[in-house]
Amino acid sequence: MKRLKIVGVMGSGRQEHENLSLALGEMLARLGVHLLTGGGSGVMRSVSKGFRSVGRRPGLTLGILPGLTGEEAPESPPGYPNEHVELVIRTHLPGRGAEGGTELSRNAINIATADAVIILPGGEGTASEAGLAQRFRKPVIGLGGGGAAQGVAQAESLEQIEQFLQAVL
Repeated sequence: MKRLKIVGVMGSGRQEHENLSLALGEMLARLGVHLLTGGGSGVMRSVSKGFRSVGRRPGLTLGILPGLTGEEAPESPPGYPNEHVELVIRTHLPGRGAEGGTELSRNAINIATADAVIILPGGEGTASEAGLAQRFRKPVIGLGGGGAAQGVAQAESLEQIEQFLQAVL
């Protein structure tokens, strides 16, 4: 059995950026990879929806979820996982704000697990993932300005994203 490559897509947990993320998800499904996101809403939901819309695909949608800890087992916050996540990976780790950029975050697991990373527009958490991708020396590219402030090279089209992935995977 051949191991499929894992492409992480990082972006806003609030805005879906459907003009970018739906078609990106469809293209990734056709490439025969697994899709990894943080499993929440916004870009994570939209790119997963696009991915799952492609029938007969070998890859799965993976969601690495943040966790709220207490006395019992970690519990995911409301909205996690979104309805398009097929393989749920629960953690006890934060993934937002200042904590999201550390090696002890869910964002670090997202980036470490991915064979390549695509950054879409987002906030602090997305910026931390762009920084972690560079720090972990992962092949990374931005779309729609995602990661530009962190110095991530930008693609102007899905065709450029596909060419990038074919070169690095």
